[in-house]
Amino acid sequence: MTTALITGATAGIGAAFARRLAADGHDLVLVARDDERLRVQATELHDRHGIEAEVLVADLATDDGIEAVAARLRERKHPVDLLVNNAGFGNKGRFLDVSMADELRMLTVHCEAVLRLTSAAAETMRERGRGGVVNVASVAAFVPRGTYGASKAWVVQFTQGVARDLAGSGVRLMALCPGFVRTEFHERAGMGTDNIPNWMWLDADKVVAEALNDLARGKSLSIPDPRYKALLGATKLVPRSLLGGLSSRTGRKYGPR
Repeated sequence: MTTALITGATAGIGAAFARRLAADGHDLVLVARDDERLRVQATELHDRHGIEAEVLVADLATDDGIEAVAARLRERKHPVDLLVNNAGFGNKGRFLDVSMADELRMLTVHCEAVLRLTSAAAETMRERGRGGVVNVASVAAFVPRGTYGASKAWVVQFTQGVARDLAGSGVRLMALCPGFVRTEFHERAGMGTDNIPNWMWLDADKVVAEALNDLARGKSLSIPDPRYKALLGATKLVPRSLLGGLSSRTGRKYGPR
C-alpha cells in the first residue's frame, strides 16, 4: 500500500486527486487549512474505499505550516510515495490593485511551499529509489499575465529542471498545467465566471486522470486537454510582445472578474 500526500485537498483538483488515488487503493495524507472539512473528507474516503486517510491541518502561507508538511514528508517509517502540490489561490485585480501582502502570500504558497515540500519529498524518495511529485501549475504559466502567471511559470521551470536533475534516480516530477477547471478557485477569489465560454471549462476528475497517465508515462509536463494543447501550440507562433497584448485583452474579455 502506497501513500500520497495532497495539499489543498478539500476542493477542486486536490479533492479530485484524493478521490482517484483513494479509489486506486492509496492511503492518503490530506492537507488543508480547514480541520472540519478535512475530517469529513477523510472519513468519507476511508468508508468508501477502505484506505487510511490522515489529516494534517496546515496553512502553507506560513513558515510553520510549510514546515509541518515538510516534516511529514521527511518521515522514513511512514514514507510518502506521491506528493501532489496543489494548494493555491488567485487574487482579484490587476497589479497595484492587489496589496503587496497578498502578492507575497501568493508567492509563498505557489513558490516557496512548492520548493520546500518538493525538496523534502524528493530527498526521501531518492533514498528509496522511487516516488513521484506532481506540482500543479496552470496554462497561465505560458502567457504574460501578472503575478499569478509568473508564479506558475516558476513552478513549471522549477519542476522540469528538478526532473532533469533527478533523472535516473527513480523519482519522477511533473508540472500539471490545466486551463479553467470547475472548482471553488474563482469563487474564493471573488471572481465572476459568467463571461468564460463553456468550451474553455475542464472537469477536475478528467484532469486528474490524464495527469496520472502522463506521470506514469514519465512526462515532466502535462497539459490535460487537446483544446489547451492547441491553444498553447498557437502561442509559440506569436511574438512575445504581441502575446502580452493579446493575453491582457483576452484576460479582460474572458478572464474572471
